[in-house]
Amino acid sequence: MSLKPTSLFLFIIILNSFLLQAQQRKTAEFGNPTQSEFSLFKYQKDPTANGVVLFESGKNYVEIVDNYIRLIKEVHRKIKVFDAKNFKHATVEIPFYHDGDVSEKVVKLKALTHNNTIKTYVASDAFYTTDETPNWSLKKFAFPNVKDGSILEYTYRIESPYFSNFGDWYFQGPLPKMYSEFHSKIPGNYNYNRTLFGSLQLDINEAEVKKHCFNVPGFEIAAACEVATYAMFNVPAFEEEKYMLAAQNYNARLDFELTEYTDLSGSTERFTKSWDDVDKLFRYDKDFGRQLKYDNYFEDKLPQSILSIRDEMEKAKAVYYFIQKHFNWNGNYRIISEIRVKDAFEKKSGNNSEINIALLNALEAAGLKGNLVLLSTRENGLPTTDYPVMTDFNFTIVQLTIKGKNYMLDATNKNTPFGLLPYRDLNVRGRVMDFKKGSYWQPIVPYTKNVHYVNTKITANEVGIFTGVVNEVNTGYMGWQKREALEENSKQEFLKEKQTGLPQLEIFDYTIENQKILEEPFKESYTTKLDKGNSGKIFLNPFYIETYFTENPFNLQERNYPIDFGFPLTNTYLISIDLNNLYTVEKLPTNTALKLPNGDGAVSVVYNETEGKINVRLSLKLNNHSFPAEAYQGLKEFFAQLMTIQNQQPIVLKKK
Repeated sequence: MSLKPTSLFLFIIILNSFLLQAQQRKTAEFGNPTQSEFSLFKYQKDPTANGVVLFESGKNYVEIVDNYIRLIKEVHRKIKVFDAKNFKHATVEIPFYHDGDVSEKVVKLKALTHNNTIKTYVASDAFYTTDETPNWSLKKFAFPNVKDGSILEYTYRIESPYFSNFGDWYFQGPLPKMYSEFHSKIPGNYNYNRTLFGSLQLDINEAEVKKHCFNVPGFEIAAACEVATYAMFNVPAFEEEKYMLAAQNYNARLDFELTEYTDLSGSTERFTKSWDDVDKLFRYDKDFGRQLKYDNYFEDKLPQSILSIRDEMEKAKAVYYFIQKHFNWNGNYRIISEIRVKDAFEKKSGNNSEINIALLNALEAAGLKGNLVLLSTRENGLPTTDYPVMTDFNFTIVQLTIKGKNYMLDATNKNTPFGLLPYRDLNVRGRVMDFKKGSYWQPIVPYTKNVHYVNTKITANEVGIFTGVVNEVNTGYMGWQKREALEENSKQEFLKEKQTGLPQLEIFDYTIENQKILEEPFKESYTTKLDKGNSGKIFLNPFYIETYFTENPFNLQERNYPIDFGFPLTNTYLISIDLNNLYTVEKLPTNTALKLPNGDGAVSVVYNETEGKINVRLSLKLNNHSFPAEAYQGLKEFFAQLMTIQNQQPIVLKKK
């Protein structure tokens, strides 16, 4: 739902059409919870919740502070604790922005724990600050004496010189909320776009124009303000689950973006620009634009053996691996500022933009055509597509075009082969900065040949021990995940973790192939010993080697946001069991097959007994990596069936 006024009065007319249906606003006095709040021991709308937000309000308005116009943000929040042992929200973090010597100020911060009539305030020396990024810090504190039945309450005020940093208001969060309200009173010379995210609707949605609401000393005419109130009642908790993009894409929240400001002299400054404006900024910016023009520098740095390659694809791969090997990413995310490509090359270390702009320059030095791509990583949220919001982006990659085909490249990760982006980059779309034809949105399409293949051959002996050989092959993102895990641990630790996941199995003679040969499959081979005991019957689960999915990742009653696996995949599991003329088959599980609609996926298992051998084939295919929320129940059942196949149908063998 978008609230984007082209006219203040038109906006108010539209909003006032909802007034007849609006519920009554709630209020609260700091430090004085009500008796009904103390008496609440369970939230009926979510009986399993370990706490509930009783009341929260945010107020944004403009005020003169020390002779300066400041944006004021006030917050008041009350939280009831039902289960202190499992309550994980007793530490509060308040973000505030700063740039150089100019900073937002967190003031009038008060916090206390109510345990019936006993009030325990957070001591002033218990508030502390941590720096998270060059521009963002957190004011933190923890509530004391948190018990079952406690009410945690805090309030604070932020005085901000940054009117462009209006802030989002999150109606939804990890706890259910009984009432959440945001109220704003903004002079008419500040114009903001508003966007409501998520699937929930506002219960209160009011706005009016209040005349003479803000006066600047020395000016006779007071400004009119838009006074708006937005609220939701009984907001359910947002429950995160596996295989989703950033939670902020789906949390019910109200987003504000400053589009235009008219100063006291009547001069107007536009903040929301067109993509043409952004293209010009990147092309002509004295600092950033210069970083895109080092192709001559890299022509001297690239080995002649690379520059002399005639085949474009072979040359592109050589350049990519040269840059990937040369640099170490320092973990910093930058878009425009703090980029020094030459310095980073000399140090062999840089932020994401320094490395990938170096890659772009090197490709162009080799006579190849590429463009920079602005990206928001998966955890950073989806970028707004209606208009450019530069703060939505936190990463850059490179688009290379060879014979009409596009390849997305990111040289910051040591384990990604040419054409395969790190998992963090798989976030729907990026903005290609084509400075000749103009920038445009480009889908981020994941690599498709992602296979986890297991082939096991075992033989039984007379005392119920099965020994044999296992070969595992992983390609695409499956191979990347293995290489990433091995990068973080030694081979011994990697094997130990694998053994931990297979407690009933002994592993010997473990070898790895192609760990550093990125375009080849990642291969593992080892011998195994499985002891099922010397009884008359043996119950053998054939899937004792881990498959790609070891549990159903979907357990919610319902899920109101999309499912995103990141990439399509295939998992094939083959096992051949030689009974060695010692056992007969008493029971084989039934063959099973299940398909997702529209050819999006399929799972099947086939059991076959021939000449004293049992052959089992499990096949899982996810041909699509992204599903709408409506597909959730079908996927949940699909994976439930997969777990039934893997965990609940043993082969029953009987001794001859």
